[in-house]
Amino acid sequence: MYQNILVPLLFGEDHPADMSLTAAQKLAGEGAKITLIHVIEEVPAYVTAYIPDNQMSAVVDDAHAALAKIADALPGATATVIRGHASRSLLEFAEANGVDCIIVNSHKPGLQDYLLGGTAARLVRHAQCAVHVIR
Repeated sequence: MYQNILVPLLFGEDHPADMSLTAAQKLAGEGAKITLIHVIEEVPAYVTAYIPDNQMSAVVDDAHAALAKIADALPGATATVIRGHASRSLLEFAEANGVDCIIVNSHKPGLQDYLLGGTAARLVRHAQCAVHVIR
């Protein structure tokens, strides 16, 4: 069983979290720490001029509130929101925080994923810990 589990979550109907949360509960050892995390991609510099100053902080606050609501229902879970490139930021977070398992949802790959690679694929290839992929 794992003691420090990272569960990246996306929001929306196309990205249900139920299976990831169930897997986290089943794979968690006694007293395990489960971190629910959402990555907010950085906005390109040329776009920031058109976004109100408080808009990005509101997005972060809303994402954290949504994650915290989910975390409240899951024993041992905490919520965090980070900003950056999804796979790179998740890998850095996992390494810096001693994560021993990442549970990530995956979707059916499309042409774009074959050319560039999806977040789940990058996590599987580069993570220094176990990665449990849910499709």
